[in-house]
Amino acid sequence: MENRKRVVSERVRFQRPILEELVREGFSAVDMHCHTDHSDAPVRVGDALARAKLMGIGLAITDHNTVSGSREAASKSKDVLIIPGIEVSALDGPHILIYWYSFADLLDFYRQHIEEKKQKSPYLAIRLTTSEILDRAERYSCLCAAAHPFGYLLFNKGIGRCVEREYLPPDIIPRFDAVEAICGGMPHSGNIRAIHLAEHHRLGIVGGTDAHLLHDYGSVLTCSKADTAGEFLDNIRKHEDIIIGTEKNILQKGLMGTMMITRYLPYTLPSLSIHYEQNLPRMQRFFRKLGGHRR
Repeated sequence: MENRKRVVSERVRFQRPILEELVREGFSAVDMHCHTDHSDAPVRVGDALARAKLMGIGLAITDHNTVSGSREAASKSKDVLIIPGIEVSALDGPHILIYWYSFADLLDFYRQHIEEKKQKSPYLAIRLTTSEILDRAERYSCLCAAAHPFGYLLFNKGIGRCVEREYLPPDIIPRFDAVEAICGGMPHSGNIRAIHLAEHHRLGIVGGTDAHLLHDYGSVLTCSKADTAGEFLDNIRKHEDIIIGTEKNILQKGLMGTMMITRYLPYTLPSLSIHYEQNLPRMQRFFRKLGGHRR
C-alpha cells in the first residue's frame, strides 16, 4: 500500500493546474474530456478553442456518440493541440473515452460502427456492449480509456462500478489501455479508487474535466512532454504522463446537472426507455438474489 501511495503522489496531483510551471517543465497540457453543443453541452466549439488558446492548453473534444464536434475543432484549430476523441456510451453501462492518432480513423470508426447503433436519445447508450465496442476499436490505432470508472451517481456509467456489482466480468478491465484517474465531475473518493484501479491493472492514466460548461474547461489536465497527438498518446501508453487537477465543487456540479437536463428534455421518453432497458437485467438479478436469501 505504501508503494501504491508513492506512485499515486508522483503521477497524480490533486491541485489547481499552474500552466506557467508546466510550460517551464516542458509539458504540453490537454483537457482530455470535454463536451460541446454537438452533444449534451451548450459550449460552442469556437468558444472552447478560444478558451483553450487563452489558457495555453490542448483539448480532446469527446462528445457523446458523435464526432462532429471533434471534426469542427480539428478544422478550426490553428494554435491549439487537438487530440481526436469520442465518448461512447455502451449498452451495458460503461462510458468509454477513445482517443485517436488520426481524425480519419476516428471518422471511419464512427461511420462503420457507431452511427447506425445510436438510439433515439442520441447521447445515451448505443446498441453495442462494452466488449463489442472494444472489439471494434482494436482494429484501429487508438487508445481506449475507462471514463469515470466509479460513477455517475446512481447510474452504472463506469467500468469499475459495473465489475464491482458483478454486472460485468473482471477480465473486461485489462482490455482498456487507460483509466480516467481524475474526472472533474467525480467525488474525490471515486477518483482515488480510479487511480487504484489503474495501479492494480497496470493501465495508463488520463485526466479531464468532463466539461459541460465553458468555465469548467482546463480544471483537470493530462500533461506530457509531447508536441503532437501521436506522441501524446504514446506517452500515455508508456506511463510517461502526469495528471493535475481538482474536482468540481457542489455548486459547479449543480449547474452542470441543471444544464444537462435541458439538453435531454427533447429525448425524455426514449431516454427513460433506454434507462429501463439497461437496468432491467440488474433489477431481475437483484430480485433473484433476494428470493434466494429468503429460501
